[in-house]
Amino acid sequence: IRESATLTRDVLEQHFNDLKGTLKKLLDERLMSLLQEVDTIEQESIKPLDECQKLIEHGVSTADDLLRDGESAVHGDVGQQNEKLCSFTKKALHIQLDSLPEVPSLVDVPCLSAQLDDCLLTILKNQIFRHGTVASRPPVQLEEFVEKPGGILVRWCKVDDDFIPQDYRLQYRKSTASHFEDVYVGSETEFIVLHIDPNVDYQFRVCARGDGRQEWSPWSVPQIGRTTLVPHEWTTGLEGYSLSSRRNIALRNDSQSCGVLYSKAPTYFCGQTLTFRQVLPGIETVGQPDRRDSLGVCVEQRNGCDSLQRDKAVCVSTNGAVFVNGKEMTNQLPAVTSGSTVTFDMEVVQLGPSSNEGGNFKLRVTISSNNREVVFDWVLDQCCVSLYFGCSFSYPGWKVLVF
Repeated sequence: IRESATLTRDVLEQHFNDLKGTLKKLLDERLMSLLQEVDTIEQESIKPLDECQKLIEHGVSTADDLLRDGESAVHGDVGQQNEKLCSFTKKALHIQLDSLPEVPSLVDVPCLSAQLDDCLLTILKNQIFRHGTVASRPPVQLEEFVEKPGGILVRWCKVDDDFIPQDYRLQYRKSTASHFEDVYVGSETEFIVLHIDPNVDYQFRVCARGDGRQEWSPWSVPQIGRTTLVPHEWTTGLEGYSLSSRRNIALRNDSQSCGVLYSKAPTYFCGQTLTFRQVLPGIETVGQPDRRDSLGVCVEQRNGCDSLQRDKAVCVSTNGAVFVNGKEMTNQLPAVTSGSTVTFDMEVVQLGPSSNEGGNFKLRVTISSNNREVVFDWVLDQCCVSLYFGCSFSYPGWKVLVF
């Protein structure tokens, strides 16, 4: 309770401090806009009046000069009087002293003022006092964490029967981080969070948005999850494939070199689910399929092979054919295309000295793709609970994520 109360106080203080800064910025921007409008009107309105004043002042100055010339001609010497009078007369004829520039009428002269509506404060006051709520009962809670290689499967559930959810929002952070970040928004009630460092605590929380609503519900009680399983990684150095920085995404490039790309180590254990897909939207291909293409698992790495369609391996071809120890099964899955997801689940069903098939170790294998699955027993001649995974594509453009 104390932790959530402290966090809520911090969120409220930060939010309202941000609002203060934003409101001040908006008010300053509006003030500058209005002041610029005053400046523009003043400059545009005063310009013709200034020009009129300059013309009048120039005319008065010219009349004063002419008056002084006339006085000088009248009071001057008799010998120069006729010459000065002629000069005065010529100048007087060329100066128009009987006209004035047009002066704008009083109704055309602007008179600026500011109109400020006091109701803004009332509106803001009403909105501010309705802004924000404090709730103590979130309608959804985190339910389960399932370890995945390099990830955590997070499940949550609704705890308020009267609440009708439309979307969920899942956030997480490292326990050493200060801020949560969104990792999923959607209608599902579970999500696999990838790129999780093993043996590191992460905090998770979830909230929901009611049907037809825009605002999110209160957050659930934060809970800690972790995984002890190292992430799946493709092995580096195979010329025909380019890998992502985390080495969990492989892209078949334009190289003419071919072969099987294996995992770095046998990190797939019986009892887990192995998934092949691209982050969004699934396994994506821009190239053409080939009957030798394969996605699957094997007991050991074997260099020199161009496909997983061999002994001690089970795989799916891009045309949906399932191969067990190099033999094609009669059951078939949908073709692997853009948006497909292929999963492998295995469990030990027999440990013993022998079996009718001649092996002494049997795994129950379930391969699923596009809402269809095949189930069969994989007989091996040795005990094997950790396996390599691999893929092989003949043409460029295939891009596959494994987790």
